[in-house]
Amino acid sequence: MKNILGIDIGGSTTKIIGYRDGEIFSPLLVKANDPKASLYGAFGKFMSENNLTLSDVGHVLITGVGSAAFREDLFGIPITRIDEFRAIGRGGLFLTGLSHAVVVSMGTGTAFVAANQDEIHHIGGTGVGGGTLLGLSNRIINVRHFEELVETAKTGDLKNIDLFIRDISAEGMDQFAPDTTASNFGKISDLATSGDLALGIINLVFQTIGVIAVFAARIEETKNIILTGNLTNVPQMHGIFDILSKLYGMNFIVPEHSEYATATGAALLFQE
Repeated sequence: MKNILGIDIGGSTTKIIGYRDGEIFSPLLVKANDPKASLYGAFGKFMSENNLTLSDVGHVLITGVGSAAFREDLFGIPITRIDEFRAIGRGGLFLTGLSHAVVVSMGTGTAFVAANQDEIHHIGGTGVGGGTLLGLSNRIINVRHFEELVETAKTGDLKNIDLFIRDISAEGMDQFAPDTTASNFGKISDLATSGDLALGIINLVFQTIGVIAVFAARIEETKNIILTGNLTNVPQMHGIFDILSKLYGMNFIVPEHSEYATATGAALLFQE
């Protein structure tokens, strides 16, 4: 069997992954704002790093917001466009080995997809995502880059930003721990540092995504929520989702190669 390539062409990044004999290999990411430049760059780099020739590739499956720009073959290799939501669902299940879950794709915005072995459908989405992180950090703390925001947040303390249950109820509430967020940015201090603000922004975005995912999982009658996309590389998100998991009794799962779930799903759908 020849190699199958799955390519997810996003707004700012393109991800590519190989698929052969039931396994994925060599996930790779390229940053570029132009979809065509991004695709050709990712394809060329992937072929070079894996010592592949054009005859080694049987088919290319593309998906994502930038995939609409392509109609022709890629250097003579057939291209097929794949529905992005189907790719998200199929990729999430494959990477986790689960048979039923809500798959959350966290990119510039966030999409929620219900997936099982028989059906995949788009539940809905929110504009809260990576674009929100960078937009707010740019305006609030003058930080314009993803890596800088993550580093700045390492010194942050949410006590200087968020209002907690313990701040509004001395006796607490039976179903909520005292440090449960009652209001994001609801207790922002005049002494809040850039680190505090950075962590508050990250907490706001991931709590919003997480709570919507919980509602979606309840509707779909599953406790499994698979987290995928570029935002899974934010280290602070793990603590946030751990709290939400305990609070709502859900399993938040971040699989290996989570940022390549959509590209993986596209490659898998070649068989269908």
